[in-house]
Amino acid sequence: MSSKQYTISQLALRNGQDRDEIWVAYQGIIYDVSGSRLWKNGKHYEHWAGQDLTAELNDAPHTATVFEKFPVVGSLI
Repeated sequence: MSSKQYTISQLALRNGQDRDEIWVAYQGIIYDVSGSRLWKNGKHYEHWAGQDLTAELNDAPHTATVFEKFPVVGSLI
């Protein structure tokens, strides 16, 4: 895993709107979902990129294993 650390404010800038990067966090780990067509423009159904999605996963139709296919950028501090 990457040893880089980012604040919630830095994560918020990677929302697919302000920059080309599309990142989300889950359980303290930040993932780059830029390559996913499901995150085009920084939105995935009612979820927005640049946020910690830990609390929202309970409402998702998939499990946390979905994050395994995305590169880890770093951790959330």
